[in-house]
Amino acid sequence: MEDYLKDIKEIKMMMDRSSQFLSLSGLSGVLAGVYALAGAIAIKYITADVYSNITLESREFSLCVGILAGVLILSVGTALLLSASKARKNGESLWNTTSKRLLTNFMIPLVSGGIFALLLINSQHYGLIAPVTLLFYGLACVNASKYTLRDVRYLGISNIIIGLIATYAVGYGLEFWALGFGVCHILYGSIMYFKYDRKK
Repeated sequence: MEDYLKDIKEIKMMMDRSSQFLSLSGLSGVLAGVYALAGAIAIKYITADVYSNITLESREFSLCVGILAGVLILSVGTALLLSASKARKNGESLWNTTSKRLLTNFMIPLVSGGIFALLLINSQHYGLIAPVTLLFYGLACVNASKYTLRDVRYLGISNIIIGLIATYAVGYGLEFWALGFGVCHILYGSIMYFKYDRKK
């Protein structure tokens, strides 16, 4: 009976591994949160005196875009490097059928949100940019979570809630952005690190 239960457990683990991408690095989530907080602080400093008068042509707007692009590049680069390292340790491939499904399901809401944010910028609805990015990022995490660690789903739900609150409290977008992309990433990244990475 014990051997039978053990076999069932092993079969279930094999099925989970084949249908889920388990090489996401918790540490990359923590670092992404640190990058986001640093970016938010930098933007707050740059726009302190001109926040309500920023235009698409202003130097401050260009600097903010550059900082956000830097945060994105650093976060994605760190996630790829650390997840590739974890995959190698686990004897897995970073680029496989499951990771492709994960990426596809993640990118559809994310790209849609990015286009929507650009349209908001073009129409000068700056107050809605932070809520929209939080909402669509949260939806992307929830949509992709069925192909990876369950904790990603809770990260997504947290960002959706923060995005909805930020939509109501327009004017505090940067603070909510820092909370969602910064604090939540650090919190969930730490949980994932101690649950899945550290014990290996």
